[in-house]
Amino acid sequence: MSNPLLKETLLKFVEEDAPWGDLTTELTINPETEAKGKIIAKTSGIFAGTEEVETLASLFNLKAKMKIKDGERFEANTLLGEIIGRAKHILLIERTLLNLISHMCGVATATRAATDLIKSKGLQTRVAATRKTHPGLRLFEKKAVKIGGGDTHRMDLSSMVLIKDNHINLCGNISEAVKKARAASSFSTKIEVEVRSLAEALEAVDAGADIIMLDNMPPEGVKEVVEEMKRRRLRNRVLLEASGGINQTNLLDYAQTGVDIISMSTLTL
Repeated sequence: MSNPLLKETLLKFVEEDAPWGDLTTELTINPETEAKGKIIAKTSGIFAGTEEVETLASLFNLKAKMKIKDGERFEANTLLGEIIGRAKHILLIERTLLNLISHMCGVATATRAATDLIKSKGLQTRVAATRKTHPGLRLFEKKAVKIGGGDTHRMDLSSMVLIKDNHINLCGNISEAVKKARAASSFSTKIEVEVRSLAEALEAVDAGADIIMLDNMPPEGVKEVVEEMKRRRLRNRVLLEASGGINQTNLLDYAQTGVDIISMSTLTL
């Protein structure tokens, strides 16, 4: 996220919370009063949001003194940072700041838990986010996923070609959809196809897809596709991604199938 965009976005967040100013503070607090606000963790987790805290503070002539860096683990009751300056400005931004970093830390923590679980079994499967993000928060959520050790996947609809069931239905079949996408896109553009069966996965490979998304398949079905790709010596031609209904309780079941990527909407929701 570029610095100008970050500043603009953070100011919009504050404006949403105080469109006409902070009425209570304006009526009760001397505008010259100085104060120090402490950011203290209530639970343990992985920190994300250092740049966001420092940037938001600077926009209101406040000084942020962070005691932790992005990606570092913290325990409950840890002092994460301090905000120093005019009390009226601290009170104006405190809820926006806490809401944002609480959410980013939650995403980073969930992502780290997923990646650590896979690594604990000696597996190399990547954990990725999805496009199921909250409006206005995508850049922050994707950043938190990266801080937590996950893969951001595609950032938006403009980032890559991902042919889903609706595209396939409208085009007629997988082969036709891939053909059209390949003919009109740059050589540098990756093409991913969402499939729901072994037959569709094989059709997508034959059509020239770079990535196959095995959508809402049980682990047994995913394993079948992986093994059949190996048997046909197609495994090295594509990346295989499992997606749909995957969470901490069944994550290892999917990782042990041998897929390259597991995408989880639960990281950002």
